[in-house]
Amino acid sequence: MPPIISISGLSKVYASGLHALKNIHLDIKKGEIFALLGPNGAGKTTLISVVCGLVRASSGTVTVDGHEIGADYREARRAIGLVPQELTTDAFETVWDTTSFSRGLFGMRPDPANIERVLRDLSLWDKKDSRIMTLSGGMKRRVLIAKALSHEPRILFLDEPTAGVDVELRQDMWRLVRKLRDQGVTIILTTHYIDEAEEMADRVGVIRKGEIILVEEKAELMRKLGKKQLTLQLQNPLPALPDELAPHGLTLSVDGQELVYTYDTKSERTGITTLLTDLAAAGIPFRDLSTSQSSLEDIFVDLVREQA
Repeated sequence: MPPIISISGLSKVYASGLHALKNIHLDIKKGEIFALLGPNGAGKTTLISVVCGLVRASSGTVTVDGHEIGADYREARRAIGLVPQELTTDAFETVWDTTSFSRGLFGMRPDPANIERVLRDLSLWDKKDSRIMTLSGGMKRRVLIAKALSHEPRILFLDEPTAGVDVELRQDMWRLVRKLRDQGVTIILTTHYIDEAEEMADRVGVIRKGEIILVEEKAELMRKLGKKQLTLQLQNPLPALPDELAPHGLTLSVDGQELVYTYDTKSERTGITTLLTDLAAAGIPFRDLSTSQSSLEDIFVDLVREQA
């Protein structure tokens, strides 16, 4: 199946000389949730803006659902729903009117049943006649999502959608995202809450200083770059780490009561077995053990630090 979004050789240089995007190559699969991660100023919003036709690229091509964004702008843009990072709504419009108007902007015929369904999914139905100016910040963000979904897009961009919103809205939003994905909608997400990406995404891309430094299936990324730790609580504290255990790269706690062994998934079986054998040979008994695994956030921080 061809990608629903195909980006090739994409660069963006602003008049100030800022090289915001550098030779981006990226394919997004139909029906996936793709998380685009990167530090502030990495180029996430610029990349989304180019794909959505809001910013003109300096070079390269972007194809959206078979339509080139420059040559066939209207068809490409009609396939996309965008939830921007900033709250941008007409304060004096009602929720119903602004959502219906957004649908009309894409040349879609009025469909009150669809607007009602979107508003109910976002718990906005009881606010349909309220003016935007009377809503809370969280409700305004729900309205942005409703506007993005009003024309039934096949692709949905969520640019920091849960920044500064309450836990209830975050949970509602992710339930809706899963429902949309199940209906075949492709979701592209940027977020600073990397735990959300870890829970939701099928694939992860990392961008730094305008360059894509990694694109990987989330499960494979966790398998390849994730690290685990085995913590052993010793029966008797050690004054220092014995020389015979040095090859394992162990860390001894300050009080000498814990040994921490860090390993990757490739060395999991042989490493732990050898370590336990060597501990027994050295006459070091332990009374308990526990394991922990690095999160996607740990991997992201390590990747960005290494590239820096």
